[in-house]
Amino acid sequence: MELEQLRKDMVAAMKAKDKPRKESISSLVSAVKKVAIDEGCRDNIAPELVDRVILKELKSVKEQIDTCPDSRPELKAEYQARYDVISEYAPKLMSAEEVKCVIEEKFADVVATKNKGQIMKAVMAELKGKADGKVINQVAGELCK
Repeated sequence: MELEQLRKDMVAAMKAKDKPRKESISSLVSAVKKVAIDEGCRDNIAPELVDRVILKELKSVKEQIDTCPDSRPELKAEYQARYDVISEYAPKLMSAEEVKCVIEEKFADVVATKNKGQIMKAVMAELKGKADGKVINQVAGELCK
């Protein structure tokens, strides 16, 4: 995902007077800018960085939905709307089957050791941002049995 596309969508939401969508996209843009400044690449922001930030924001909004008390339905609905907007921009993650295939193909020598720590260390560098860490952890656990 390109930062410029997020900005264009934010402007379109402003023109359409869609305040919840504009606020959700605006928070993504500011989060991307903050991470870019922290990593020292303010001027040329890579699409990989944008995707990484989007996934992080998606995860934090999901946690907000999960921890929101049932006595606050209006707040839960607000979080859900934000989650829906952010998930439109999130890159598609690999499924457990795809992760297993990649691990078995590229990391067969590490899998042979049956050391979950070594498997995770090798695989996370390759699949970071492409697959959920929980899915990778689960597949690595199964391969160690």
